[in-house]
Amino acid sequence: MPRVGWLAQRPRDDDVSPMNIADRVLYRDGLVLVIDKPAGIPVHGGPGGGPNLEHWFALLRFGLPRPPGLAHRLDRDTSGCLVLGRHPKALRRLGRLFADGRVEKIYWAVVAGVPAEAEGRIEAALAKQPRGTAGWRMVVDPAGQRAITDWRVLGVAPGRAWLELRPRTGRTHQIRVHCAALGVPVVGDAAYGGPGGGPLQLHARSIALPLYPARPPIAVSAPVPTHMLAALVALGYDPAVDETPAAQGDIEEAIPA
Repeated sequence: MPRVGWLAQRPRDDDVSPMNIADRVLYRDGLVLVIDKPAGIPVHGGPGGGPNLEHWFALLRFGLPRPPGLAHRLDRDTSGCLVLGRHPKALRRLGRLFADGRVEKIYWAVVAGVPAEAEGRIEAALAKQPRGTAGWRMVVDPAGQRAITDWRVLGVAPGRAWLELRPRTGRTHQIRVHCAALGVPVVGDAAYGGPGGGPLQLHARSIALPLYPARPPIAVSAPVPTHMLAALVALGYDPAVDETPAAQGDIEEAIPA
């Protein structure tokens, strides 16, 4: 069985701040942190400035001399599992795992419409398309970068579906564009054809990191965020049987790099 992430207490899913960012740590050992990223905040600063998660990484040193760094990215409006390396050597090791496609990522999404099949694979290359003053967006383009997403339906209701998505590649906006290409855009994703008027219904539910060769993968899950809970319950999700908050394990502070 994979190692399950350590959970000190159920992380809060309101706006992140210096007062609660440590409460959002789902897993910690000598090399890696996994935190529960809230929706609505970017992971790093952009040209326009404003709050971002990296601004508070100094509060996640836990005795080490430098702050952790991002091992990958999540979109601003996506919530859930975000992996941080605790020092440069750890970041290099994590970077190789992500680049080699050895990290197992599972996302949950509430989408508009119901796929014709119960499960499938989307293979559609993606490219960045400039949009003048509007910036850019990702589009399906045979000349773009290879992109693959496996998916299956976990629940349905009139006009909506709950999907589990496993990206096999790590392209920008991959899940959002692939859902739109499947004909079921993510709810809240107006940029890619989804019904707007509310937050993006996309959550990085879990991640498995084969970080230590002689050990099972580190497996970590993030609890369902408040802004998705009602929609998921309507689609069959039962919080009473979700074991995420009970996940426990030893904190390993001194694993050698």
